[in-house]
Amino acid sequence: MEVPPIIQVGDVLLSGDILTEPFCCDLSACRGACCVEGDAGAPVTLDEIAALENRLDDVWPRLSAGAKAEINARGVAYTDREGDLVTSIVDGRDCVFTAQGTLEGCQCTLCLVEDGKPISCALYPIREKTIAGTTCLNYHRWAICRDAVAKGRQLRLPLYKFLRGPLIRRFGKEWYEELCAVAAQLIPQAPEPTP
Repeated sequence: MEVPPIIQVGDVLLSGDILTEPFCCDLSACRGACCVEGDAGAPVTLDEIAALENRLDDVWPRLSAGAKAEINARGVAYTDREGDLVTSIVDGRDCVFTAQGTLEGCQCTLCLVEDGKPISCALYPIREKTIAGTTCLNYHRWAICRDAVAKGRQLRLPLYKFLRGPLIRRFGKEWYEELCAVAAQLIPQAPEPTP
């Protein structure tokens, strides 16, 4: 059975490639580029802005001078040219909540609010939009994630399984279980790799 381009799970519409495309972040390859590339910050809600503001005292000493200046001038978030609330960025690219550091022996960009980062960051490369009152999820393809696609292919790990935790955080365990049931109906199970 071919996976349709759009699938409905509960009251959420999602692109079928979320079920089929392989993905597993490879920080040693990308070095956290998604936190410092692009032309706008990560989408945030008003509640997330309040939570980020509450974390400022904890992370302030680790913020760059540019991040501190940006937060002092504009706050932790702003409204971008499309009218969306997004995290503030430094020099038109770096999220203010990033710092350079080492993780698992890899020199990379770290999120200073990892345990409470906005859901849009946790769900990436899935992007959420509300269209005519309906929540829609799409897979955002970006060249900087090519190593994540290769790693996901090697591990035979589809995007929706890689993002199990964030999807449960956003939509709940019952919704995620329904998503898995839909995937099981639509996708024939590939044999396990042989050792």
